[in-house]
Amino acid sequence: MATIHPQLMQDCQLLGKFTLCHLLLMRDDNYPWCILVPDREDITEIHQLSEADQQQLLRESSLLSIAMESSFSPDKLNIAALGNVVPQLHLHHIARYRTDAAWPAPVWGRVAAKPYLEYELAAVVNSLTSLLTAGFTAAG
Repeated sequence: MATIHPQLMQDCQLLGKFTLCHLLLMRDDNYPWCILVPDREDITEIHQLSEADQQQLLRESSLLSIAMESSFSPDKLNIAALGNVVPQLHLHHIARYRTDAAWPAPVWGRVAAKPYLEYELAAVVNSLTSLLTAGFTAAG
């Protein structure tokens, strides 16, 4: 099992695991924001994954995207693999709205992270994990 980068663990809550990826939720109530982290050591880019793992990452990203669209009804779903701060391969999935604080710009550095209230966090986690049934195991 690959170790999840400490910065991701500091900024996120572990929601569970797909066949390939850990699923994290960014602790930022400004945007519904999930992160997939492939459970592979020393991978920084998608092309470094095996072909089978690349296909599995796409399947898991698609399952997460469908769940996020169903849960949050965003105007746009942003998906990105940047890695400028955290080199470990991870794929951001951010639900965006024309009314959000950063629209239409990228979310990074626009506004300070807003912690979830406990009941809001529980609602987001429940909404997502209840839709993620195929190949997903919830944490805890």
